[in-house]
Amino acid sequence: MSARANPNTLGDREAMGLPETFVHRPWLSPAACRHLYGKAPDELVAALEDAALPLAERCAAGALLALLGDPRIDPLAPAMVEVPGARVTLGLPSERVEEVAAAWSHVGVLAEWIAKETPAHEVEIAGFSLARYPVTNLEYRHFAEETNTRWLPTSWQFGIYPAHLANHPVWTVPPEAADAYAQWLGERTGRRFRLPTEAEWEYAAGGGDGREYPWGEHWDPHLANTAEAGPLGTTPVGVHGPGRSPFGADDLAGNVEEYVADDYRPYPGGPHIADDLLRERGGYRIARGGSFTRFGDLARCRRRHGRYGKAIYAMGFRLAETP
Repeated sequence: MSARANPNTLGDREAMGLPETFVHRPWLSPAACRHLYGKAPDELVAALEDAALPLAERCAAGALLALLGDPRIDPLAPAMVEVPGARVTLGLPSERVEEVAAAWSHVGVLAEWIAKETPAHEVEIAGFSLARYPVTNLEYRHFAEETNTRWLPTSWQFGIYPAHLANHPVWTVPPEAADAYAQWLGERTGRRFRLPTEAEWEYAAGGGDGREYPWGEHWDPHLANTAEAGPLGTTPVGVHGPGRSPFGADDLAGNVEEYVADDYRPYPGGPHIADDLLRERGGYRIARGGSFTRFGDLARCRRRHGRYGKAIYAMGFRLAETP
């Protein structure tokens, strides 16, 4: 494929690879839902997590759970997975920058963006817990109600809570809101919640073995909610089970981008990249994992990103917990 223009210079639809005309991506339909009517929540959870079912059916189960109450989601006790301590190699060897950039040039990826991932370096990481899912609309609603926050997600049209998307990840909020949420939940529960560090996030996504994606080496658009094959909207958390990370966390690739605790800075011995994101923002919080609005390059475990001033930057977050 030929190289495309930098997506940050394009309109939102063009950057997502969409034409000027109407696009229909059916992912929910009465046919997909009908046989699920009347099922108990635990049966719907089983359907949502059944990789043998079509994505439309798994999403239909999630849609019903959003209305009935999703037993996987407790605003005061998020499901967590354990990530053991280890000394791991993170980042990208410098000699691979051109290779990776060329592989994704068809969606406008520039080599300087990939250079932010260099060099490969060793990091000692203590054991911690990571939320199995990104923070959902339901969970953020509890935070908003209890704190009277003015950080209303732009995805909530006119600031109105979307009850039918209760089990979808919340987006778009600023990083300060993510920090405040973690602090609120920690104080509310007496637990040590926080955002994961960038190193923790990459280790949790890839398992420390250098893989490109949470599921392995090769890109598969059906294992994550990205612009290639997704519905061009968020999906219920956990419906892409085959794309789960080695430690059991869902949606670390696709659905929404996830803020981490760190602002952008070069890796030890790496280049300082003053790309268009840094030039516009001056400094920015790192986000990881890609989203439903973006292509698979951002779903790579090593990819370092951030929020640009455009509507297609769908920014969410997930929690970590210190033992």
